[in-house]
Amino acid sequence: MPHYRAPVEDTLFLLGDVLGFHARDNLAGFSDAAPDVVEAVLREGAKLAEEVLAPVNQTGDREGCRRNPDGSVTTPAGFKAAYDAYAQGGWMGLSVPEEFGGQGLPQTLNTAIQEFASGANLALGMYPGLTQGAIAALLVHGSAEQKARFIPKMVAGTWTGTMNLTEPHCGTDLGLLKTKAVPNGDGSYAITGTKIFISAGEHDLAENIVHLVIARIEGAPAGTKGISLFVVPKFLVGEDGALGPRNGVSCGSLEHKMGIHGNATCVMNYDGATGWLVGEANRGLNAMFVMMNEARLAVGVQGLGQSEVAYQNAVAYARDRLQGRALTGAKAPDKPADPILVHPDVRRTLMQIRAFNEAARALVLWTALQSDILHRSEDAGERRTADDHMGLMTPVVKGVLTDRGFANAVEAQQMFGGHGYVEEWGMSQFVRDARIAMIYEGANGIQAMDLVGRKLPKDGGRAMMAFLGEVQTFLKDHGEDADMAAFVKPLGAAVNDLQGATMWFMQNAMAKPDNAGAGATDYMHLLGLVALGYMWARIAKAALARKAAGEEPARWDAKLVTGRFFMDRSLPETGLRLARIKAGADTTMALAAEAF
Repeated sequence: MPHYRAPVEDTLFLLGDVLGFHARDNLAGFSDAAPDVVEAVLREGAKLAEEVLAPVNQTGDREGCRRNPDGSVTTPAGFKAAYDAYAQGGWMGLSVPEEFGGQGLPQTLNTAIQEFASGANLALGMYPGLTQGAIAALLVHGSAEQKARFIPKMVAGTWTGTMNLTEPHCGTDLGLLKTKAVPNGDGSYAITGTKIFISAGEHDLAENIVHLVIARIEGAPAGTKGISLFVVPKFLVGEDGALGPRNGVSCGSLEHKMGIHGNATCVMNYDGATGWLVGEANRGLNAMFVMMNEARLAVGVQGLGQSEVAYQNAVAYARDRLQGRALTGAKAPDKPADPILVHPDVRRTLMQIRAFNEAARALVLWTALQSDILHRSEDAGERRTADDHMGLMTPVVKGVLTDRGFANAVEAQQMFGGHGYVEEWGMSQFVRDARIAMIYEGANGIQAMDLVGRKLPKDGGRAMMAFLGEVQTFLKDHGEDADMAAFVKPLGAAVNDLQGATMWFMQNAMAKPDNAGAGATDYMHLLGLVALGYMWARIAKAALARKAAGEEPARWDAKLVTGRFFMDRSLPETGLRLARIKAGADTTMALAAEAF
């Protein structure tokens, strides 16, 4: 049976030593997140993930969800008890303001807990994750009445939340949606239409489900300019907060999926369901983007979570599996063969995953910290810089971490040989579950196009210039430090590749947009590699300081070796990405459609 251990120690190190989390007492909620509180939260979250969520992960995969004749959905055995433990432990409202029943702690801590939940049980972790996204959208765009009516129950976990965008004929191009909203004359609307691929759309974990639905009000403009957002509860809610009659929304069927079997992915039918406008009419995408951006970061965390759990199980197998002898002579002469961990190619695979995981965790937490700065700082300049970072890095976190997370799950599965292909060892589930993260909340090709087409040129390229400026300042400050040379020199070369790619787009994409489209995915990964390399440089600086202090030298030596591996073996890929970008779009677009 697969196992999972939450990376508490690494998270504590990143927050305290690398990212300066505890120096942010000027931000609301951070004064309550003293080091002992942070450690207690992370250790309790790890306990929940390891002892409650992980044990039902394989059960959820085997059993899946079941739609009953009455349209209700039953989740796998053990899911309800595990969800209740999550909700009753207060985890849903970890970073929600106290006035709504939350704890008001930094979102950065919630992001760490999301990684633990995603690594332990991705399908189950989606139920609270989607609810937190819905809460975020209502906090920003909901009316005072909507916030009071829905958020406290969602924070308590007695109600959950969803987002309803996709329809059978449109996914990415939401301007094509057909779901309509007709005013009822009392401030509410009748919502009619069909939504597909709705995660957690119907289930037995909570007494009510609060759907956030995009629809077009009758007479609204065509395209995305005519989209509005509505809150549509499964059960109507009375003035006193009590549940009323069933609303006109139902689960028409469940999707039969490659993975995340324990999450109910539904076709949702809205038959004149009563809904209320969230925010302004025809401005629904603005409101929904709050939830979508939250979800995109959370999906990046899912990619990291699956990479981490797959790595942990691959390492355990590599230590125990006996196969062949080391090239340099037997390492276990008392045994019929050596553990496969002695073989260089096995080590290459494991080191590649490990080096990614540790840098990706830093990138995720760094970006989550920027989210806290954006929403909690009183300094307008700080908020603007944080907003720039979020805009630039959200598609990178979502796209790069899920692409690599899936690839790493496959590589970890490979460690098991044929045993990885059968269900007994659980590696197949990690691969299947990780695959969806590359697709939902905006397929990764769309993330790349968003990065290159919108985020990169926004405000005259201000966000990219700020990122490059920060990295270059770090390189300058540590250029004479011999201990940092193994990190500074490769990172400098990678930054040059990123600057070269950015300049090439400026010179070649305006007149020929296909050049940007053809190079977008490579650019996203190039930027991701530089961001991960920068994280490793900062990690190395902190590890060297810990080592100099005489604390756990073996731990910091291992950290530094892992970082040097990334610099030697992963970061040089920026050169490959640059070469692909500079190849342009000519051969990509040359074939006539009928030639395919």
